[in-house]
Amino acid sequence: MTGKLLNKVAIITGAAKGIGRAIAHRYALEGAKVVVVDIDATGAQTVANEIIEMEGVALAIPTDISSKEAVDHLFDQTLASFGTVDILVNNAGLISPMIHFLEADYEWWNRIISVNLTGTFLCCHRAAHIMARNGGGAIINMSSGGATRAHRAFAAYDASKGGIEAFTRALALDLGPYNIRVNSLVPGSIDTTGMDEEARKLRGINIPIGRVGESNDMAGPAVFLASDDASYVTGHAVTVDGGMLAQQRSATVDIHPPTKFPKLEDLLK
Repeated sequence: MTGKLLNKVAIITGAAKGIGRAIAHRYALEGAKVVVVDIDATGAQTVANEIIEMEGVALAIPTDISSKEAVDHLFDQTLASFGTVDILVNNAGLISPMIHFLEADYEWWNRIISVNLTGTFLCCHRAAHIMARNGGGAIINMSSGGATRAHRAFAAYDASKGGIEAFTRALALDLGPYNIRVNSLVPGSIDTTGMDEEARKLRGINIPIGRVGESNDMAGPAVFLASDDASYVTGHAVTVDGGMLAQQRSATVDIHPPTKFPKLEDLLK
């Protein structure tokens, strides 16, 4: 690795598995001191141990980010251990349960908004005060294609992600004068749980690049946004989706689907 994040202190929420774990590993390889945050205490400690075993620096702090007291404890413990916070990745979030709006209730709505949107606010608020005093920092909020498009039976989730992108733009304006950059990452169809091959193939058909994404596909863009290479990038949503949002129609219903594209062997004749 290139040491782009050498000696930076990075808090990554939702880091016990999937995208968060991949980013935590990559940040450690780039030289960051990583605070592994998750409501799953065992999973967070496992990832921290993995980083330590590869000679990185990591600390696991179990946290329910929807709780202000828990978030305050997270940041207080990080400061006590490492003295500062340079990077915050707000990756933690709830996707499920999937509920049709006519079957939804207040508890479902409130829980998803509390974790996804309010949790992002609580972490950003503490981080911004630390970063402003230190002369700068980078905040990365995890969004979704649901912020600008829609999923069926995902009303609360999509609303939370739309809020996160609006919140990201607002923070970029408020925090820019303090040299704090705020951006969001927009994952596409990322296999974070280990889909079977049939599911991967079915999803891949409708993605222009021809495959589902892997958690590691998110790690490189997350390094870029946290590093000095992105020193003039703020207020933007960086989409990592294999071209999924670029298309008007999915491949299975398009007028000229990929099945009609020229075959590579014919082009090589």
